[in-house]
Amino acid sequence: MSQPAMRVAVGQFHELSDEKLRFAAQIGVSGIQMNNPTLPGDTFWEEADIRALVDRVEAAGLTFEAIENVPTHFYNKAMLGLPGRDEQIENYCRTVVNVGRAGVPVLGLHFMPNSVWRTERRAPGRGGARNTRFEMAKVEGATKAEWRSFMPTTLGRADSMPLFEEEDGIITAEMMWANYCYFMDAVLPVAEEAGVKIALHPDDPPVPMLGGVARIFKAPTDFRRAYERYSTSAAWGLDLCLGCCSEMPGGADNVREMITFFAPKGRIFYVHFRDVQGTVPDFVECFIGEGNFDPGEAMLLLKQNGFTGFLLDDHVPQMDDDTPWNHRGRAHAIGYMQGLLSMAERAA
Repeated sequence: MSQPAMRVAVGQFHELSDEKLRFAAQIGVSGIQMNNPTLPGDTFWEEADIRALVDRVEAAGLTFEAIENVPTHFYNKAMLGLPGRDEQIENYCRTVVNVGRAGVPVLGLHFMPNSVWRTERRAPGRGGARNTRFEMAKVEGATKAEWRSFMPTTLGRADSMPLFEEEDGIITAEMMWANYCYFMDAVLPVAEEAGVKIALHPDDPPVPMLGGVARIFKAPTDFRRAYERYSTSAAWGLDLCLGCCSEMPGGADNVREMITFFAPKGRIFYVHFRDVQGTVPDFVECFIGEGNFDPGEAMLLLKQNGFTGFLLDDHVPQMDDDTPWNHRGRAHAIGYMQGLLSMAERAA
């Protein structure tokens, strides 16, 4: 059997529509990914509901590449080490099994209890495009009530994303690491049996702590530590967000290091191909090609180091007269990736 090739997919939406499927076909990609799809169930997802999505995608002549994330309230107690985590882990494993039975090969995972933070969502960019921005100084100068506005509203119920102040106690890095290991020790054997790969996403933003909760996947060394523990499991790998790596101190060096270490080992399951300007504690998202890393170099490194998964645009700037999903920005990013991929195929 021939080895699968690098390819570009469309994704980062919650509802599967005919329009999204037509967009994918028209722009020339072969597959789609969904982020936290809107499905029935408050603790786990049923096989039949996932299978209905897969069937609809395949009927459109596309491949269902991956699901990224379950709602945070499915596993918030597991991330925080709270009473009730064992029941949540059991239900997460049920979801993993059902994802595999429905024919989806990859399930993305973030281990950030209070998720992705941005302090500005309309920062001016090239030609007046609107970008998201993170400034740690604004977080430090905000109240606990204001912190909530920096968090997303689409990845789970707000009450499942905790915020702590010193007087409440905090969740330390040691606690988070122990919780991660407890979770993965239970999940990976189930994932292996189900034929599902669990793709770990870096922390975004990659800072030591937000809202009293430590972040443990904020530097290349953190991922190496996890790999050393789980290297024997074929189900452990990465949803490698190049934008998150670029946000880390060191910028482009992190992108190179993560690709060259994990791609030859087959541990990059798929890639978020986006970038930022600046690094923590202050960065702004941007169009591909105007950020910290050289996108041509990154694509070539992926090819040269044996990556055979799919690439995704992830976050994009919002252009004038764009839709809430940013069709225009995504079309630009996808076309850029397709051109880079074509050149990498010839140069590698």
